[in-house]
Formats: sequence, structure tokens, C-alpha cells
Amino acid sequence: MEQIGKLGENFVAQYLENKGWTILQQRWRCRWGEIDLIAQSQGNSPQIAFIEVKTRQRFNLDSDGLLAITPDKQRKIWKTATAFLSNYPHLADFPCRFDVALVIYTLIDQKYQ
Repeated sequence: MEQIGKLGENFVAQYLENKGWTILQQRWRCRWGEIDLIAQSQGNSPQIAFIEVKTRQRFNLDSDGLLAITPDKQRKIWKTATAFLSNYPHLADFPCRFDVALVIYTLIDQKYQ
């Protein structure tokens, strides 16, 4: 299942790059937790996005991953983002945002292909 999560993260990273974003880190970890993607927008007003990616099969029980973003999870992401900015102080002056990317996938039965 972890592999499916990585595929979802890679999908979102590619999407962002196609939109002109630069992926600064993928699966950045510290003692507080992990942030799936950290990206920087380009252009006149660049910003830093801390992105939590939730990859789910269709017809799941947690609103496509949205219910997994609990207040506790939000606090961990906030602390982890603060640690990231402490480690990369040259990015600390950029406006920051927190995004959730919900990815839905369907398994294809290989015997019917």
C-alpha cells in the first residue's frame, strides 16, 4: 500500500511541475513528522506550498482521504513545516500555504488485459 501512496505523490509532483511549480522536497522528514511534497511557485509572487497527498481507491470510507487530515495531523504538518523553514531560512520569507491533494486510483485486473 505504501507503493500506491508514492505513486500518488509522484502524480501530484508531476502535475505541479507541469503547472510551473518547482518541487523542493518529497517526503521531507523531521522529528515532528513528514510532509509529502514541498513546492515553490514561480512568477511575480512566489510562494511555498506544503502538500499532504492522500491516495485512495474509489468508494473508500474516509471521503477520499479528507477525513484523515485531523486536527492532530494538521498540527504535525505545521510543526514539520516550521522545522523545514528553520532548516532552509532563505525560504522563510516567502508566503506559505498548506494544501491537500486527493488522488483516486483504480486497480486494473491484469488477467483481462
